[in-house]
Formats: sequence, structure tokens, C-alpha cells
Amino acid sequence: MAQTTLPVTILIADDDPDDQMLTRDALLENRLYNDLHFVSDGQELMDYLLHRGVYTAPETSPRPDLILLDLNMPRKDGREALREIKENTELRTIPIVILTTSKAEEDILRTYNLGVNSFIVKPVTFQALVDIIRVVTEYWFTIVRLPPNYPTRWQFSEERVVPHERAAPIGVFYDPD
Repeated sequence: MAQTTLPVTILIADDDPDDQMLTRDALLENRLYNDLHFVSDGQELMDYLLHRGVYTAPETSPRPDLILLDLNMPRKDGREALREIKENTELRTIPIVILTTSKAEEDILRTYNLGVNSFIVKPVTFQALVDIIRVVTEYWFTIVRLPPNYPTRWQFSEERVVPHERAAPIGVFYDPD
């Protein structure tokens, strides 16, 4: 099959500007040149995904290939947004990885019951975040095979998903504790 040159679109939903910056820097540290978008709460996340308000133009709010979702945000928290996404037939197939400071068993169980794909506790050090981002992106964009007719912009070449031509493969989340 032909290789795609489309960048990976990653949507990061986190209300902390410092965490947004660190996640962006961790992606850059892994030499990933992706189409990054940021929202600051669950309401803004849903507006982005449903093309409402300032996100009405699809070219400024493309469908994400991956959502990194914080749980504790104002207006609408990550749990509520996750529930709405997984209930929406047009959105439910977007992979969602929780990236949060919460270690609460209740949050882990609840989010998996709602359909989250992975739950990762934010690491304490930047290097640990770089390692996590490497593993998560490698997993979602290089290792995983999605079902036929999966609504995505990726094409397969042999056994690998082919990322943007400038992107380096990256990776999966873990709790370092």
C-alpha cells in the first residue's frame, strides 16, 4: 500500500499550561513532529471534537488520532468527557489515554469501565515523561493494528503503520511507582 505523509494528530486535554508544555517538549524530545492541539477542559474537548464554537472549521480541529486526557479539569472533567466520547458512535473509536496525577483505584476502574484505552499516572521527572511518550506513541502508531475500515487517516505498510515522514516512532504509558 502507499505510504501516507499525513502527520499524526494528537489532542491533549489538560488544564495545566506547564503540563501541556512538558508533554509538547516530550514529543519533541522524541523527534516527533506531529499536529498537536491543546484544550484546557472537558467542555472545550467536546467542542473541539464536535466542531462547535471556535472549533467549527474542521481544518483547525482535525479528528485526533490519539487523545491524551487529564481527569481533573474545570467545567467538565475528563471522566465526563470520556463518557460522552465513548457514547458517541462517531468518536468512540478514537484511542484515549488517560494521563493524570490520580492514582485512585476508583478512577482507574471507572475510566476502564467507560472505555478508556490506557491509564497512565503522570511521572515526576521529565525524562520519565519522555520515556512514556516514546512508548505510547510507538504502541499506538507503530505496533497496534486497527480493525478493517477503522476511521483513521493512517495507511498500513507491511506490519507497520507509517507515520508522518519526519516523525520518529514513539511509545506506551506506565506508572513509575
